[in-house]
Amino acid sequence: MGGKYRITGDAYPRMRRPRHRRRLVLAGIGAVVALSLAGWGTLQLIDVFTGGDKSASAADHKRDCPTAKPSAAPVKALPRPAAIKVNVYNATTRSGLAKSAAEELKKRGFTIGEVGNATKAYDKKVPGTGVLLGAPTATSGSFTVLGTQLAGTVQKTDTRKTGEVDLILGAKFKAFSTPQEATAAMTALTKPAPAPSPSC
Repeated sequence: MGGKYRITGDAYPRMRRPRHRRRLVLAGIGAVVALSLAGWGTLQLIDVFTGGDKSASAADHKRDCPTAKPSAAPVKALPRPAAIKVNVYNATTRSGLAKSAAEELKKRGFTIGEVGNATKAYDKKVPGTGVLLGAPTATSGSFTVLGTQLAGTVQKTDTRKTGEVDLILGAKFKAFSTPQEATAAMTALTKPAPAPSPSC
């Protein structure tokens, strides 16, 4: 060979690649690595904000839950108004109050017993709307039904063996609940309470 690359003796000229090509290769590799890291980071962020595989595991867990609806808790049957005998007593200074109250309760289906003034133990000593007095068994039956007719009554028990209930009207008594209000209250009492749903 002649010219610049003429070979003389046993020494050979060193052929070097242009430096700008090496830079391009390194820049390309760096760009690929950077894009890979950016993509991996993006996937990690998506998993963090969406829950990743947790949603799938939650869906699989939900499939294991029973699909049948649990039955509602039973409600104890309450007595009908006709089965409740009510003695109405007036503990206020207003005359004729016990009679008018007894007539109203009779219209609403209750059985009326004695009607008159309250005994000395309660006469002019009932500051609220009224007192319901009866046997201990009345607290879970007769008191509940009669209480829907008059809000704010106080319940007391005595040693009587009969099932009748005394309604002693107090100073704040003005009127019974409206039939609509009493019916709504009774419906709420007889509506079965929903059973707790199983935790899945």
